[in-house]
Amino acid sequence: MRIGLGLAALSAVCPSARAAYQGFNYGAFFTDNTPKMQADFEAEFKTAQNLVGAPGSGFTSARLYTMIQWGTPSTPISAIPAAIATNTTLLLGLWASAGDAGIASELAALSAAVTTYGKAFTDLVVGISVGSEDLYRSSPTGKAHSAGAGSYPAALVGYIERARDAIKSTGLAGVPVGHVDTWTEWVDPANQAVMDAVDWVGMDAYSYWQSLVPNGAERGRALFEDALARTRARVGGRPVWITETGFPVSGETSGEAVPSVENAKRFWDEVGCPLFGRENVWWYILRDAGRGRPVPSFGIVGEALGTTPVFDISCEAVEKEEESCDAA
Repeated sequence: MRIGLGLAALSAVCPSARAAYQGFNYGAFFTDNTPKMQADFEAEFKTAQNLVGAPGSGFTSARLYTMIQWGTPSTPISAIPAAIATNTTLLLGLWASAGDAGIASELAALSAAVTTYGKAFTDLVVGISVGSEDLYRSSPTGKAHSAGAGSYPAALVGYIERARDAIKSTGLAGVPVGHVDTWTEWVDPANQAVMDAVDWVGMDAYSYWQSLVPNGAERGRALFEDALARTRARVGGRPVWITETGFPVSGETSGEAVPSVENAKRFWDEVGCPLFGRENVWWYILRDAGRGRPVPSFGIVGEALGTTPVFDISCEAVEKEEESCDAA
């Protein structure tokens, strides 16, 4: 039996309003492998905050994948001063698939950021993710798809403990620590140790990639709800944050999922709009890395930055429903 968890029943009941973080994922480098600098991050954060038609209070949060400025050993990523300059909240990421030396460099960059930027930085941090899809990449499915190096549960648990130790006497003490992975890894009992080690669970879910089941655009909402329900049922009451989801505006067909602006808007309307303002959501993605266009492309503003998205993001139908709830 599928559990709607308040999403499938959205049209039948009034949703409960609560504050939630709303933002996008931001990579550390462009498609041509050049690093993003502070000005680049500031431009992206300001664009996100000023998107035409943005629902609710807009997109004022950023999820990062690494603490390290691209191309340096352990210099703090320039997204941090950009976030301070634009008052953008941060879901920090520590890359956890480069072994012990890699996590040591991530923690060194985190420590340096606290020392360098102090309270102006730490007050913006809403969470710390130790790793991103490491379990997926080390799984048989990830290996079959040549997804790259990952980490196994025991290593991740050790990295999570090291991260907690690193922040316990700093301005980040008390910030919740979690891990981000695909929903399929959270429902795998083999990863129980990671579930037990975190304060929150970051779920990545893309109907586009679920090519082994019917996954046309009309199935996007149902597949997402199923992934969320199964994840929540498995993680023992821990908060589930939506750390990645979206639908490509262009690219190759995956199963029955056809990338297009129209299908990306449908996914936004049917999956994103019921989530925004109710759940912590970091959408994938404001724009693809830039200086080239990946295939598939998920960017809602296209390759060039601009505050007018490639489709209407206003969530008017959901907002009208909220108004009728308020009137009732």
